[in-house]
Amino acid sequence: MVTLFVRDLRVQYGSGDNAVNAVDGVSFSLEDNESIGIVGESACGKSTLGLAIVRSIPGGRVISGDILLDSKSILNVSEEEFTGNIRWKKIAMVFQGAMNSLDPVFTIKQQFEEILQVHGYSGDRIKTINDAVDAVGLPVSVLDKFPHEISGGMKQRAVIAMALLLRPKLVIADEPTTALDVLVQAQIISLLKKMKKEGMSLVLISHDLGIVSEISDKVAIMYAGKIVEFGTMQEVYSNPKHPYTQALLKSTPKIKGGLDLISLKGNPPSLASPPAGCRFYDRCPEAKERCETEPPVTKTKTGYVSCWLYEESK
Repeated sequence: MVTLFVRDLRVQYGSGDNAVNAVDGVSFSLEDNESIGIVGESACGKSTLGLAIVRSIPGGRVISGDILLDSKSILNVSEEEFTGNIRWKKIAMVFQGAMNSLDPVFTIKQQFEEILQVHGYSGDRIKTINDAVDAVGLPVSVLDKFPHEISGGMKQRAVIAMALLLRPKLVIADEPTTALDVLVQAQIISLLKKMKKEGMSLVLISHDLGIVSEISDKVAIMYAGKIVEFGTMQEVYSNPKHPYTQALLKSTPKIKGGLDLISLKGNPPSLASPPAGCRFYDRCPEAKERCETEPPVTKTKTGYVSCWLYEESK
C-alpha cells in the first residue's frame, strides 16, 4: 500500500518578480515500510520538499500539486486537524541541524512532555517518554539534563526520539548525521535501519550518497528544484543515467581508491529565473543544442530520468 504520494508539487518563496520556485514539479511515491533517499547538493530544494510534507515552510507556500498520505490529501485539511491528527502522530520530522533545535532553557524531559501535552496525549506519559529514549539507545538519566549537558550525538538521538514519541507511520529525516563523527553516524544509521525494520516508512534527505545507500530502497536525485533521476537504489547506483547523477557518484571517494574524483564546472541556475530547457545544461558535459530550450521528460520502466541524451541513445 502507498503510504505517501507526492504529485507534481511546487513550492514557492516570495512573490512577483522575487518569486523562487524551490520545488518545481516534483512527484514520487513511497510504500509502507519503505525508505527513499532524496539526494542533491545544497539549495536544490530537498529540505523544502521535506518541510512541505509536514506543512511547515517558513516564508514559503505550496502553489500547486498535492501530497497524499494513505490516499488522503493532507494539503486540504485545516491546520487544526493537521496538528491534532496528523503532525507527529502520522508524520514526524527530524529537522536539519537537529542538535540546535532543542530549547536550551528546558530539560530534555520537559521538551518531551510539551509535545505530549500539545498533542493531547492521554496515555502513560512517563512510560511513553522512557520507551522513546530507550529505543534510541539513550539512558533515562538524559531526561533530567539540559541540552548543553549532553554530547552532540546524544542530542541528535534525543531529537529522533522526539520524532518517534507518538509512533508515526512516516518519518522525514533531514541530514540526520551532519556534523557528527563517524562513530555517531554509524549509530544513527543503525537506529534508522532498526526503525524501518519495525514498520516505519522513511524519507531520508541527504547530500551523502554513501549514507543513503545504507538505508534507502529508492533514491531521487534532485537538481535545481527538480528530480532529474528516480529509481531503485540498485538501478541508480549501478547504472546512473543522468549526467548529474553520474557526476555525483564520481565525486564520492572510494575506500579502495581508483578513479580520480571529479568536480563540475559552474554553479546551479538561479531558481528565480531558471533556464527554459534542462536546468543542468550549463554544467553538463553531454549537453546538446536541444537541451538549452526544451525541458526533458523521459520515462523508464521502473523509474525515470529527465535527459534528452538518454532518449537519443535509445
